[in-house]
Amino acid sequence: MNSLAFHINNLLTIFFFMSGAFFIAFLLFPDFIKFVTDYKLTQKIREEGLSGGVAKLFNKLHAHKAGTPTMGGAVIIVAILLTVLVSRVLSYLGIIEHSLLNRGETYLPIITLASVGVLGLIDDYLNIRESSKQKGLSARVKLWSLIVFAVLGAMWFSFKLHWSIIHIPGIGDFDIGLWYFPLFIFILVGTANSVNFTDGLDGLAGGLLAIGYGVFTVISYFYGLPMLATFCAVVTASLIAFLWFNVPPARIYMGDTGSLALGATLGVIAMLTNAVIILAIVGFIFILETLSIILQLFWKKHFKKKLFLIAPLHHHFEAKGWSETQIVMRFWIMGACAGVIGLIVGLLGMGQGVGIL
Repeated sequence: MNSLAFHINNLLTIFFFMSGAFFIAFLLFPDFIKFVTDYKLTQKIREEGLSGGVAKLFNKLHAHKAGTPTMGGAVIIVAILLTVLVSRVLSYLGIIEHSLLNRGETYLPIITLASVGVLGLIDDYLNIRESSKQKGLSARVKLWSLIVFAVLGAMWFSFKLHWSIIHIPGIGDFDIGLWYFPLFIFILVGTANSVNFTDGLDGLAGGLLAIGYGVFTVISYFYGLPMLATFCAVVTASLIAFLWFNVPPARIYMGDTGSLALGATLGVIAMLTNAVIILAIVGFIFILETLSIILQLFWKKHFKKKLFLIAPLHHHFEAKGWSETQIVMRFWIMGACAGVIGLIVGLLGMGQGVGIL
C-alpha cells in the first residue's frame, strides 16, 4: 500500500468510528435522560463551599439548576467502549485490519477511562442519594483513589515500558529518570481534577474537552499512532453528541463520571504522545480554573479575604453579571486559540511518542 492510500485508509477509519461513536451517543442520550429523570437521579446543589462554610453565593447563582439530570458521562463512556467493541468485532471478522483495542496505543487510555469513570459514577450516585451537607465522596477519598490509579499507570510506563523521557518542543528530549514517576502521577491527578473544577457551567467542560481531544487526535496521528488518534476522535465525537444535550440550558450534566474520567484519560494520552508541554498549552483554561481556586484559598488563609467573588474563575464572572452563555462562549474561544497554538507547537516541535516504541 502506497503512502497516499495508507493515509486515506487511516482517515476513513477515523471518520467511520468517529461517526459511529457520535450516533451511538446521540441515540442513547434521550433514553438515558428519561431514565435518570424518572428515577430522580438529578443534580443536587452543593451547600458547602470549597474552604468550608455555606456556599451562599453559589446557591444563589445555581439554585435553578437543581433537578437537572446528571451522570451523562456514563453515556459518553459507554458510547466510547461500544465503539471499541464494534471495532474489535469487525477486526475479528476480517472486515478491518486493526481494532481500537491496541496494546501499544489504547490499552492504558481505555483502562483509565473505565476505571476512573467508575470512581466518578460512585461519587455522582452518592451525591444524589446522600442527605448530608457534604455530598458524594470526600475530596480526600477521590484524591487518594486517583493517586492509586495514577501510581499503577506510572508503574506501567516506568517499569514495563522503561520510559523516562520528556520532550520539550523545539528543544529536545530529556531523560528525567525516576522523576518521571511522580510527574506521571501529577499529570493524571492534576488533569482529572482541573477538568472536574471546570465542569460548572452548561457546555463549558464538554466543549473544552472536545477541543483538547480534537488536538490530540491530530497530534497522535502525526506522531505515528493511528489507533490512538482514532480513539481520541471517538472521544471527541462522543463529547460533541453530549454537547447537543448539554449546551445552555442543559438537559443533562456529565457529572464526575465524565469530568474525572475524561480528564484523567486526556492526561494519560498526553503522556503516551510525550506531549506534556502541549497538554499545558491546550489545557490553558483548565489550568486557569485550578489556579483560581488555589489563589482563592491562599488569599482567604493569609489575607482573610477573597481574591475572587467566587471560585473557580467561571463563577467569578457569573457573579460579576456575565451570562452563562457569554462565559462559556468566551472560554471556548480562548480554549480554541490555545488548542491551535498547542497544535502548531506540537507539530513543529514534534517528539517521539511512547507508543512508537
